[in-house]
Amino acid sequence: MRKLRYLTSLTGGILAAAMLVASGSALAAEKMKVGFVYVGPIGDHGWSYEHNQGRLAVENAFSDKVKTTYVEKVAEGADAARVIDKLASTGHKLIFTTSFGYMNPTLRVAKKRKNVMFEHATGFKRSNNVSTYSARFYEGRYVVGKIVGKMTKSNIIGYVGSFPIPEVIRGINATFLAARSVNPKVKIKVVWVSSWFDPGKEADAAKTLIDQGADIIMQHTDSPAPVQVAEKRGKWAVGQASDMHAFGPKAQLTAIIDNWSPYYVARTKAVLDGTWKSMDTWGGFKSGMVTLAKYNKAIPADVVALAKQTHQGIINGTIHPFAGPVKDQSGKVRVKAGEKPDDGMLAGMNFYVEGIDGSIPK
Repeated sequence: MRKLRYLTSLTGGILAAAMLVASGSALAAEKMKVGFVYVGPIGDHGWSYEHNQGRLAVENAFSDKVKTTYVEKVAEGADAARVIDKLASTGHKLIFTTSFGYMNPTLRVAKKRKNVMFEHATGFKRSNNVSTYSARFYEGRYVVGKIVGKMTKSNIIGYVGSFPIPEVIRGINATFLAARSVNPKVKIKVVWVSSWFDPGKEADAAKTLIDQGADIIMQHTDSPAPVQVAEKRGKWAVGQASDMHAFGPKAQLTAIIDNWSPYYVARTKAVLDGTWKSMDTWGGFKSGMVTLAKYNKAIPADVVALAKQTHQGIINGTIHPFAGPVKDQSGKVRVKAGEKPDDGMLAGMNFYVEGIDGSIPK
């Protein structure tokens, strides 16, 4: 009888232990799945790298509640729709699609996956389960414009552009307006590479610009190739999306850094809390979504002071990069004297400001 009771007790204990293991497995399986879609590799040391830092921040903040997945090097267009839909159909509750060209694919998938929340970077179209978010990169470029306007000797700033979308055009205009405000002789030359991440094309573009007289290289592309070219050629450069100092320790004047981590953590928390709703976010210096890397020690103290003053002025609202008067290349007034543009005008910017040579590709 004792033996029977012992066996019964032992069996019960084993069953209880098995149930605890099963329960633990179930809890692990119930972690909310969060997906990320990147246009470049996470090792680009630029745009996709910083978005992936945001993903890692989410994992660090909610390791017991969230499991993240990412897909890198996803082409904009039909391939993006396939990848986004695959994530949505495999239990991902929240999906971040991190490139402008993912906008329409995200909306198409969201329309049929209504129980999934989507966050699209740099877009302007929303729906009940699609939010949009971006950063005011142009604020960083305005500060940088003051620096490069003071630092250039040739008065030619080279700019490696990706695609002629408003985000990129705003950056070129903000750089030029700031540079011209401290150096009326400054010119800006743009080479378009029609790619977000192509180190070979980016390097060739930087070399072309230097051969055309540029002594400072800026970029709105994702690899550190332009910074590396500037380092080899003894020119200045500005890092893009992340701190690229390691690739050009002598060349990099500073870098415009996209800090996505706080936003990603907050939006993931909103889904977990049940408070998520569709909205548009456009953060800059004030929110910390845009920051600047350390200034190169070779920058004179008065130029650093000017940059810091401009930086603080943008934060407190006394400086706006596009405060009027602002004219386009034809001389048409786009922002009147004493006025500031609204976000709609900035979001749709499709013109070069007065003084920039060349035309925007169609």
